This record gives sequence, structure tokens and C-alpha cells, in this order.
Amino acid sequence: MGKALEEARYLLDRGYPKDSAVGFVSNHHRLAEKERFILMRVVVRSDLAWARRSKLLDLEDLRGQSISIDGYNVIITTESVIGGYPVYLCDDGLLRDSRGIFRGFKASPLTAIALNWILDLLASAGPARTEVLLDQQMSRSGELAEMVRRMMAERQLCGVAKTARNVDHLLKTAKRIILTSDGNVIDSVDYIMDLPAEIGRRSGMKPLIL
Repeated sequence: MGKALEEARYLLDRGYPKDSAVGFVSNHHRLAEKERFILMRVVVRSDLAWARRSKLLDLEDLRGQSISIDGYNVIITTESVIGGYPVYLCDDGLLRDSRGIFRGFKASPLTAIALNWILDLLASAGPARTEVLLDQQMSRSGELAEMVRRMMAERQLCGVAKTARNVDHLLKTAKRIILTSDGNVIDSVDYIMDLPAEIGRRSGMKPLIL
């Protein structure tokens, strides 16, 4: 898939829309559906990748700050990291998985393990206030929000976990440090932090680099 990545990057850097560039290259190389999905996740135009990298903060930068978390985005990626699923270091420096399960997500024992990792790290980082946003449209998101609230209280993490119908909009307008790997959100905010990547480093996971 290396040649396909190289060609997709070439087209993106010359102004071709991402969908068109990835579609053309995928068809040319007869990539399987899974490979097309990975290519779409990994490849980012050079100037956009640089801009996103410049927004990345470290875990210690969260101390005393207000943060908002793209709940399902961070939970699903963390599940992939600790569950041994393929996770890719993308052109913009963000970690992304390739399971593509967002709409079909269901909480499992792995979810609790992922939340323990997420909230333990946040408790050690010491943000002033933590907001976890979960898409209301997702099945049983209210139950997951309640679980997160309980786990936050156990760690004395000040903040809230709640469901919302417009999570992306709330994240884009929050004026806080945002924890997400969603490119559409990242491009609209000033500072981001990739918590699953930090969890990967601490757990010894090595991301795939294409």
C-alpha cells in the first residue's frame, strides 16, 4: 500500500480533493475496501498536517486547564490501542484506528478498561475541569455517560459527562483544549491532545506507520 499512499499524498498536495484523490488511487491500485478506509484515515495534505501537528499538546499541558473530550472518539481509539487492534500514526501526527465501528459501537468489558486508562491519566494530569461529550444518537449513550460520571467522581475529577446531539459543534466552539483525533474538529480549534497516543506509549503499543 506504500505506493498508493505516496500517490495520494502527491495528489493532495497539488490541490485535489481528498475523496477524489483517495478514490482515484484506490481504484488504480485495486485496493480492498479495508485498505481504502485506512488510506482515507492516514493520508493528510502536507500543509494541513503541519497545522494540526502545531496544535498538539502533551499530557502535562493539561494541568490547571479546562478540557473537553470527544467521548466516543477517544474511547473507541483507546479500546483499539489496549485491545491490540491495528492503530495507525497518521500524516498529521494523530493516532487513528481502522475498525470503523462508530455507529455500531457497544460498550463491552474493554470499554471499562479503556475508561480506567483514560480517567486515571487525566486524574494524574490534573485539569481544572473535564467535560466528556457523548453523541446522544448512539445507543445507550446515557448509560455510558452515567458510568463516566461515576468513575470521574471516584477519582475526584471535577467536571461533567453528558450526551448531546451536536457534539462536533460543541467541541469546535468550546474554547478549551480538545481531546480528539477528528480532523474536522481539530481544524476548528486552537489546541488538542491525543490521549490514546499517550496511553499507547505507556502501554508499550507501537502504532503502525505506513
